[in-house]
Amino acid sequence: MTTVASATRTPSATPPRPRRALDWRVRSAVLSLIWGFSFLLIKVGTEGYAPFQVTLGRLVFGTAVLAAAMALKRERLPRGARTWGHLTVAALLLNALPFSLFAYAELTIPSTLAGICNATSPLWGMALSLVALSEDRPTRLRVAGLGLGFLGVLTVLGAWQGFAGLDAAGTAMALLASLSYPVGWIYVRRTLAGSAHSHLSLTGAQLLLATGQLAVVTPLFTSMPTEFAVLPLLAVAALGALGTGFAVLLQYGLVAEVGPTTAQMVTYFIPVIATAAGVALLGESLAWSTPAGAVIVLAGAALTQVRPRASAHT
Repeated sequence: MTTVASATRTPSATPPRPRRALDWRVRSAVLSLIWGFSFLLIKVGTEGYAPFQVTLGRLVFGTAVLAAAMALKRERLPRGARTWGHLTVAALLLNALPFSLFAYAELTIPSTLAGICNATSPLWGMALSLVALSEDRPTRLRVAGLGLGFLGVLTVLGAWQGFAGLDAAGTAMALLASLSYPVGWIYVRRTLAGSAHSHLSLTGAQLLLATGQLAVVTPLFTSMPTEFAVLPLLAVAALGALGTGFAVLLQYGLVAEVGPTTAQMVTYFIPVIATAAGVALLGESLAWSTPAGAVIVLAGAALTQVRPRASAHT
């Protein structure tokens, strides 16, 4: 699942990095597994708690992991009203809103479909960047990837059958959640790029703000649970601690070691793992159009990430 780490990268000179104990490919596989299983954990969590409660719990556990990491590294929260103002918007677009939308979506759609909808984020990002980022010029290959990707979405949704048997509201919420991520990335890129604060400091503050936002919203729309179901609670804890907190730290290391483009490759394994987990562990049904469309979506998303080769002349 796409996270805050991608959004808060800022260009800066970095000192030589120490050799990692685990190869980056192993860590990338672990990250793919964590994010792929996140959609299953959301589904299990919503079986015992309201969607806003699942999101709040997720953010509480995720923020706790980031707070512990900041304490170990003696990092401080960023300063400045302007920075906190921008982070408040980023927290809404990159955490509070998409996390809540996915939780509500999975009340009525399978976790497999939610995971595939998440894979459309690069497509939305490509479409938005053509409008919002003047330096991000389209190429024929990337535009073709955009068209191919949305053809894949229509295949997943079974457009030729009139979207029969599909919960329109749940699917729309999952797609809106996927759209919210690139909107947030573009906002952060325009407002916080070049910040003197560390990635960890910015992301810790961002998750803290998102937790505060859900702490305000949740009591207004939900009532306190009369009992605390153990399995859904464990799912929420794992979703927050692993899928939100630990995953962000893993992605930091990957981006620092192999660069953002290579690190982003984990995105293409997430729907595969989400689909396998949903079918194997939750018994969700799978029509042929779902995996076929997912392959088309991922192919299109991969094409949108292809950058033109730099000229040999300077």
